[in-house]
Amino acid sequence: MPRVRTLALALPLTALLAGCGAASTDDGDATPAAAPADADAVQVVASFYPLEYLVERVGGDHAQVTALTAPGVDPHDVELSPRTVGALGSADLVVFESGMQPAVDDAVAQQAPGTSFDVTPAADLLALEESGEEHDEHADGEDHGDEDAEDDGHGHGHGHGAEDPHFWLDPVRYGDVAEALAAELGAVDPDHAPDYEAGAAALVADLQALDQEFTEGLRECASRQVVTTHDAFGYLGARYDLEVTGITGISPESEPSPARLAEVTRLVQELDVSTVYTEPLLSPDIARTVASETGAQVLTLDPADGLSEPGAGSDYLDIMRTNLQTLREGQGCS
Repeated sequence: MPRVRTLALALPLTALLAGCGAASTDDGDATPAAAPADADAVQVVASFYPLEYLVERVGGDHAQVTALTAPGVDPHDVELSPRTVGALGSADLVVFESGMQPAVDDAVAQQAPGTSFDVTPAADLLALEESGEEHDEHADGEDHGDEDAEDDGHGHGHGHGAEDPHFWLDPVRYGDVAEALAAELGAVDPDHAPDYEAGAAALVADLQALDQEFTEGLRECASRQVVTTHDAFGYLGARYDLEVTGITGISPESEPSPARLAEVTRLVQELDVSTVYTEPLLSPDIARTVASETGAQVLTLDPADGLSEPGAGSDYLDIMRTNLQTLREGQGCS
């Protein structure tokens, strides 16, 4: 039976989330402010930016989205206040990726088990070794897989059950999730199901064009070895035949061991890698350390998991096209 949206449910959600503001509150919440509730719109909560963008594009005027992760906040680190957790039960739909954000997983289980949409089945996540991101064997010869799996202190880790969560960096997979979201929104709001299908089709067309741009732009490159601060780009590498090496592994806040730094430094030197990539929301110090030892330059590659600041004037497609130009420069593509 389709779930029916009601203004009586939407209003508490918007009021509570709006009270959280765009910065962290006293209880550690970092939820962006929400707009006043639209009585004619499906009220959707998206856990972080790539899913927020999907709801905006697929839902159009029929869906009003509130994001749980504010601009400038690493989505892995998001914390939710008890007030925000309680408010999730008032949403018509909560869109999230299980394993990506432990705090959100817990909140969904508590407040929205029957009104949530987990995108992971539609995304068809790759195991870390398939996306080129797993390096259990470090240069010291010891297995650090268990350490990496416990980095976040919640027992989930950012190994995400040995799966790579960054599917949106593959435009093809991202389009698959858009189509699945359209079906979910159509179940919630059957009257506008054709509009959701049309919204997904328009987005998929944009993503197909983006995929073609990456395919052509990265076809002829001097180097196919991509060295990044943390392992966020495995899907991009798998799609466009790039060999991606992350210095810190899947957890962006983890510190690489001296052995790992030495291992990556040797790789950069042996393969004559000319560029090491950092990220907008991470300190560039790790990338600069490797670059200073090897003579490589440091460029910024954006994992597109969040906007750097409110009203930045760019969206997913803009970020990805900037990434393409950065990769063409850093990899010596013609």
